[in-house]
Amino acid sequence: MTAAAPTDQANRTAAPLRVLICDEMNPGNLQHAGFEIDYEGNMERAETLRRLPEYDALITRSRTKVDKELIDAAGPRLKVIGRGGVGVDNIDLDYASLKGLLILNAPESNNVSAAELAIMHLMSAARGLTRSDSKTRAGTWDRKFLGLELKDKTLGIVGLGRIGSIVADRAQGLRLNVVAYDPYVPENKFERLGVERAESLEDLLRRVDFLTVHTPLTEETQGMIGAAELALLKKDAIVVNAARGGIIEEQALVDALASGHLFAAGVDVFVDEPPTEGHIFLGAPNLGITAHLGANTREAQERVGAEIVSRVLDALQGDVSKGAVNAPALDARTMEVLGGYLQLGEKLGRILAQLLPAAHDVEVTFRGEFPADPAPVVTAVLVGYLSGSTDEKPNMINARALAKERGVNIAIREEQDSPDYQTEVIVKVTAHGADKDRSRTVGGTVFGKSPRLTRLRDFRVELEPEGYILIASNEDKPGAVAKLSNLLGTWGVNIAGMALGRAQKGGQALFTLTLDDNLSAEQLQAIRDLDVIESAFLVKV
Repeated sequence: MTAAAPTDQANRTAAPLRVLICDEMNPGNLQHAGFEIDYEGNMERAETLRRLPEYDALITRSRTKVDKELIDAAGPRLKVIGRGGVGVDNIDLDYASLKGLLILNAPESNNVSAAELAIMHLMSAARGLTRSDSKTRAGTWDRKFLGLELKDKTLGIVGLGRIGSIVADRAQGLRLNVVAYDPYVPENKFERLGVERAESLEDLLRRVDFLTVHTPLTEETQGMIGAAELALLKKDAIVVNAARGGIIEEQALVDALASGHLFAAGVDVFVDEPPTEGHIFLGAPNLGITAHLGANTREAQERVGAEIVSRVLDALQGDVSKGAVNAPALDARTMEVLGGYLQLGEKLGRILAQLLPAAHDVEVTFRGEFPADPAPVVTAVLVGYLSGSTDEKPNMINARALAKERGVNIAIREEQDSPDYQTEVIVKVTAHGADKDRSRTVGGTVFGKSPRLTRLRDFRVELEPEGYILIASNEDKPGAVAKLSNLLGTWGVNIAGMALGRAQKGGQALFTLTLDDNLSAEQLQAIRDLDVIESAFLVKV
């Protein structure tokens, strides 16, 4: 069916922008001034290929494969592809980006549904609903099972993003005390939600009766809750994972249930979906399972359709601040002259995110004469700083909007003189505290097209920002580097690069080592325990 835009005089002067919806969804209102929206819920692929050149935008769910063939068939008119929901596995992102197509999705449309499912799993686990259901169906009338009440217990939330915040709100309605761990969320959000902040994951785990996770699946969060972490929980704790498979190690969860350390657990997600026959979860005791149903409510599906239509229409009118999955290519000249600085900005942001997460202020200073307007470098800094800490993946389109959402203030300074290099980018982040503010500063430049780290705090360094970088401070006396190098050697950790710096002779010194391998928490602590080391941090770029 087709819903045409109203035919008033203003709209007759320009042809409407055309949008094709080729998969089943509930798109809501299809009448929008200036647009012509065609909804064909189960369009055959051959028909899609034939008709797509007539449209400015395409909206799909997971059924339609947006591959090279389909993108090539679209021709030059197509500008935007919208995917209703979270995943974009059915879209060839690399090829779409190469063709200059903007890809959008609507990941937050299922926030309420996902949060409510986590609460459901918690309540079901506490009262043994799946256990009682299976026993009763098998003919066993077991009324001896004693469940747990939620009231006045403590719920721990790992990840206080959009879904975690809704879980906190619902949990407080159940008279649960809520404490959360999220190093990337500023203090004022905890205060606004009435949620206590845990200073570390270990601190959270030791204090809570129930645990639920709501983080993106990243290198940092993969396996973040393993056997050691589960052991920190109280006896008879309950664990829920309705976020992503792999955040909680599957074997560790099964072992903790089998040993009786955990009272029960609930999971909506697996590492590999659907699970194969004989999967360890299928035989685990006191484990409630659902088939990745977080987004599957009628209301969520209605929101997904209406939201993706709205975002596609906004994008066609130039507003790409919401739902962008890929960043549109900058023009060729900008990429040619600023490409190295964009890489540098993102790397500086990544370093600072590890040195001081949850900053309130980000200040970027440009020193010297840049070959083009360096404003895009600020966005690149935000991409790096926000990576891995938000529900929505930051990119050159949405990074500023995500920063604003998190209450991050952005300041830009330009200085004509650059004392040490032709150009230099210096980034300072500041977190405001009740007693004092904390700040971290890093800087860099570009040699040719290769980023270089030039500044850490007040120290001058010169280092290629790649891989793992160990940042250590010490008193400016002989022996510190040798002792640390010897210790790394005993672990078989190779040093790929080194840079030294000091504020003044005999004062505090700083040196950085680029390492080929990661260090464990125990190894990093052993470095800090050396008598010649004042502080040590490891960052991954």
